[in-house]
Amino acid sequence: MKANKALKRLTQAEDVISDVMERYPAGSIQQQLLDAKAAVGRAKDAIVQASSRPKKAAAEASSEVPPAKPETKKTKSTARKSK
Repeated sequence: MKANKALKRLTQAEDVISDVMERYPAGSIQQQLLDAKAAVGRAKDAIVQASSRPKKAAAEASSEVPPAKPETKKTKSTARKSK
């Protein structure tokens, strides 16, 4: 998912949490809503930081190995040409 799209979705989630907090100002759910809103804020910060790094630095920082390219399948027309 692109960074801008993720930020938009997280902002929407943050808005929904804020609306619920306004509707239910007291009660045991208030602390959980505050925790959820803080988690969304941390996720937004992480996306901003990740998207602001240069691509080379981001690739070096990533511990994931890029997936191998899938092999191309021969179609009937290419199979005939190779014979």
